[in-house]
Amino acid sequence: MTTTTQIRIDSEIKKQANELFATLGLDMSTAVNLFLHQCVLRGGLPFRVEQPRYSDEALEAMAEAIRISKDPNAKG
Repeated sequence: MTTTTQIRIDSEIKKQANELFATLGLDMSTAVNLFLHQCVLRGGLPFRVEQPRYSDEALEAMAEAIRISKDPNAKG
């Protein structure tokens, strides 16, 4: 037996997820069912939930890379 569930998802994340799932031969419903089955089998989320911690140096390098990528005069 199946049931219908409604969830709110950011439209851009949904688009990206659908594109990814399509490359794996899955649709959104199948992917969500796989996720939920894994949660039940593992008794929790099937991956670690953590907030990445980057050094100040790494954060500065990422900010610089973003600035460079937006600079039309930067060499490619």
